[in-house]
Amino acid sequence: MNSKSIRIVLLFTTLLFCCSNSVEYSENFKNNTSGSYLYNQDDVIEIFYEKNKLKLKWREGVMTPVSIDTNEFFVADMYAKLHFVQHPETKEHYLSIMSEENEGHITYDYLKVPDTYKTPSTLLKEGDYEKALQGYLLIREKDSTSEFINEREFNRRGYRHIRKKEYDKAIGVLKLNAVLHPQSVNVYDSLAEAYLLKGDSLQAFKTYKKALEMNAGNNRAKKFIEAYSNMK
Repeated sequence: MNSKSIRIVLLFTTLLFCCSNSVEYSENFKNNTSGSYLYNQDDVIEIFYEKNKLKLKWREGVMTPVSIDTNEFFVADMYAKLHFVQHPETKEHYLSIMSEENEGHITYDYLKVPDTYKTPSTLLKEGDYEKALQGYLLIREKDSTSEFINEREFNRRGYRHIRKKEYDKAIGVLKLNAVLHPQSVNVYDSLAEAYLLKGDSLQAFKTYKKALEMNAGNNRAKKFIEAYSNMK
């Protein structure tokens, strides 16, 4: 265990023994701070209060931070001490990581987003492929190598739907993948297969044709196109 980890464990142990979770939160404070904060481009932290205790939901886990003061709490799973801040110019609200080295330094780490906000992955799970795509395109615009738009992961997701015979869902995911990765032959090959399994031979033909144009050595695409053409 490195020195930083030791400091964190000691801090957490001290907080558990010395801090009380009986901090009283005003209704105004709870109303202003409850909500979702953008942890990253496809992940949110949800803050809510239950029986006057601050609760935090993150990555499908609900936790009770150690409340140090009304606006200061420690989250063990994040190894961080946090507080709520408002940007003086934009007036936007944030969750801010409190610096161990410089307690007076304020950072604006996790932006508070509207209650209606949904991450691209949430929209994808709900089957709203158009809105999900818009979210993923924004991510790609900022970082074309982002882990959140990984081609293989979308392909695996598409094949999971195929194995369950959820062909419309598979097509939705794989069409999204084709827009995000238009230069990938494999994406079009997978999408064509999903169309074919659904029974949409025309779309399978068009998609296999696109795959063959990108890679003349794609034998599966070539065989299907030949067979489809002979059926006409």
